[in-house]
Amino acid sequence: MRNRLNVYLPSEMMNGISELAERRKLSRSAIVEAAIASFLSPDGADKREAAFARRLDRLSRQAQRMERDLGITAETLALFVRFWLTITPPLPADAQSAAQIKGRERYEGFVETLGRRLQKGRSFLREIPDDVTDNSGMSTFGQDQSDQGT
Repeated sequence: MRNRLNVYLPSEMMNGISELAERRKLSRSAIVEAAIASFLSPDGADKREAAFARRLDRLSRQAQRMERDLGITAETLALFVRFWLTITPPLPADAQSAAQIKGRERYEGFVETLGRRLQKGRSFLREIPDDVTDNSGMSTFGQDQSDQGT
């Protein structure tokens, strides 16, 4: 047996209930009944807490991944700059303008290649296995290896 209950709700709430009922192909009574049952449920708070915990865990993993990627990016840039500064001799004054022109051309090519890779969804960081870095985001290959060859 079902009992009838008359309730006054704000127009915005009624519109929201009606739209949800339409989208889910349910009656408005079913939507309101489910909402009240969830509110009165003794384990409703536990379910909400579990849902929040899952979301927080996912956000925590995403933050760890971003920290890892940032660490890899910083190390890559540092190694490249160290290598480039070590092996690139200074140019004589008469070769500077030609080198600047060639440098601009090469940079434009680099930017175009980068744009194409990003459009395709390709990423250098995705090519690196997760177990390559430890929790600090630093390389597990060893600190001395970064100094080799420079």
